[in-house]
Amino acid sequence: MAFTPSVQPTPVPTAASAARQLVVGREIIVSGEITSCESLVVEGTVRANIECQDLRIEGSGLFAGSALVGDAEILGRFEGELTVTRRLRVRATGHISAKVRYHEIEIERGGVVSGDLQAQPTVKRQQGAGIAALRL
Repeated sequence: MAFTPSVQPTPVPTAASAARQLVVGREIIVSGEITSCESLVVEGTVRANIECQDLRIEGSGLFAGSALVGDAEILGRFEGELTVTRRLRVRATGHISAKVRYHEIEIERGGVVSGDLQAQPTVKRQQGAGIAALRL
């Protein structure tokens, strides 16, 4: 009887999996300005100014600074200034202490949001402009 090893095919990266994603792991501290990032996942501590499409702060994560994002999901802590042009989700373990501007918001029971909170009208994109040129 011949032994035939099991071979698993190597997955081909898709556009979604090849996105520019930055993950700041537990117990890691990043300070400064983060640019050219489509998705930021914070498990450690980030003290920065960012502009990206998606922000996710895990339960162990802290973001302190200024963020302009399309979508945000907060399970940990956010402190500073947060502008969300699409949807802000604050999970049960999430805490936000900030100046917050958002288009849509979801807050689970237990989630905490304090500071200056304001809904924005429908977002209109300037022709040929990136996220920084969004008009709220």
